[in-house]
Amino acid sequence: MAHIRILPEVLANKIAAGEVVERPASVVKELVENALDAGSSRILVEVQGGGRRLIQVADDGCGMARDDAMLCLERFATSKIAADPDLFAIQTLGFRGEALPSIAAVSRFRIITRTQAAAVGTDIQVEGGRMLKVTDAGAAPGTLVTVRQLFYNTPARRKFLRSVGTEMGHIADTMAGIAMGWARVHLRLVHNERLVKNWSRAADDRQRVADVLGAQVRPDALAAVQHSSPRLELHGWLASPDLQRSTSRGIYIFVNGRHVRDRVVQHAIFEGYRGRLMKGRFPVAALFLKLPFDQVDVNVHPTKHEIRFARQAEIHDAVRDSVAQSLKKSDRPHWPARPPASHPRARTGRVGKAFAHDGPPETTAPAEAPPFRGARPAPEATAPPHAVAEGSPNYIAGQPYASAPASEPSPSQAPLQHSLWQAGRFSGLQVVGQLLGTYIVCEAEDGMVLIDQHAAHERITFEKLQQAARGHSSRSQRLLVPETLELSFNEARVLTRLIPDLGRLGLEIEPFGGNTFLIQAVPTLLEGRSLASLVHQMVEKVAEMGFDAGLKPVLDACLILMACHRSIRAHQTLSPDQVQGLLEQLDRCENPSRCPHGRPVWFQLTRRELERRFRRIQ
Repeated sequence: MAHIRILPEVLANKIAAGEVVERPASVVKELVENALDAGSSRILVEVQGGGRRLIQVADDGCGMARDDAMLCLERFATSKIAADPDLFAIQTLGFRGEALPSIAAVSRFRIITRTQAAAVGTDIQVEGGRMLKVTDAGAAPGTLVTVRQLFYNTPARRKFLRSVGTEMGHIADTMAGIAMGWARVHLRLVHNERLVKNWSRAADDRQRVADVLGAQVRPDALAAVQHSSPRLELHGWLASPDLQRSTSRGIYIFVNGRHVRDRVVQHAIFEGYRGRLMKGRFPVAALFLKLPFDQVDVNVHPTKHEIRFARQAEIHDAVRDSVAQSLKKSDRPHWPARPPASHPRARTGRVGKAFAHDGPPETTAPAEAPPFRGARPAPEATAPPHAVAEGSPNYIAGQPYASAPASEPSPSQAPLQHSLWQAGRFSGLQVVGQLLGTYIVCEAEDGMVLIDQHAAHERITFEKLQQAARGHSSRSQRLLVPETLELSFNEARVLTRLIPDLGRLGLEIEPFGGNTFLIQAVPTLLEGRSLASLVHQMVEKVAEMGFDAGLKPVLDACLILMACHRSIRAHQTLSPDQVQGLLEQLDRCENPSRCPHGRPVWFQLTRRELERRFRRIQ
């Protein structure tokens, strides 16, 4: 007697449904994608009980004739592929012919459909995979699919469904993802006869992306990303790094119109945002990739959420570079330039009111650097920086230059002075003072700018170290007495691999037998500090990351630790020259808006925001 038997068709369909229909949101996804493939311009989704009681999808697409409507409920019946080569060049969202029979196998199912040319439509009712009746019906062109009592005949599946609110949340997320990718389709979602969301047809992707992301994102605040090559067309929209999420749910990826979850593209987005996000935070972005259909495999997973690229590395690098280039444009400050007549350097003795006092001047000052208690006119634009000794109160670690003493400008110098007060330049701001020994308070033409002195100097030092790592000359200072460093076996192995790259930075380390190393020289940027603990931290960080991440991320992690180790700290009083020198160095940074950890360096309060806070305007 044979032990192997052919399963009944109804049971086989139930097993298939377990792969395709995970929860009510899966049903919504499959039905809406079918509607999109039918060329619909308007899709209405109505849900009751979080999808348990009812899921109904109505569209104005091409519809089906009677014979096609009956065949679509058979497994592996599809109009979208016909031969083996078609499977490797999928141009539609659905193609397997599994969705409708799988859904019908685990629900009370009904489909009413009509083509534009037909006089009447077709009404088919199915219960638990068994076709009950097929009749003619009056219907508008398009298709109406009704799914009632999902999983009524598979109680084991039904008991694993979550609460109504949770399941409805998954449905809303699914609809939002589809809506973002199809801006020119009107979609409407109703739950328990109440409107959840109405996505009207949008003129372009940007408007729809902002609509899906919500009121916290303005369309004009989204940065455009663009890339074009023979094998890839990429466009999309990136939210400011200030808008961060605790999960990756704010990342939307579309490949040839299909909403997917792809680790390659997602990793490329993270790489593009590198240095702009704090650890554990995620960006908000929407990317649309279009590539030849035979260069992407969508037949990877039954739910079609996952794909595979034929040229993964090429796609990854293109996305990473495009995102980074787009964000680089938005990294620059954007306050306006001050008109010549109101330029602060045309006035003498301008002091921030908050720091002015009517009493006698202070008679004592700290021995290191005089505290910065008020604003002073900024130095002349034409005056070159002059060298400052390391022990000088005007010295800032990592950049032994300070601005020349300010002097009263002559009328002939006015155009040159005004050129320094350019839009988005830190050195042209009117410095008011230092707040809490941590923040530099500046006046811009349209409000105020606050700068975190530690984050600013950390960014400056990090970019100087990066330049050295790229092969630029890096000055180092040999130690009179080398520092000894003891490591574990694994840590010693990591450091041995890092020694050549650290040497290019001026950090010279030599093995001293076993797991012991000697620090022989340090970069000038880092001299004066104990290096053993810093090197130990770098080794621990690299050991945690692993070299599989690539050399650049590993080296950047070391540079971030080095920059943080040497930067000026919070609660450290700075002199006026030190503040001005910091701002001038910040102007030369490639990304002056974020410290290497992703924290903001500065933020601006516009005049309008200030007046609204003080109820001067509504």
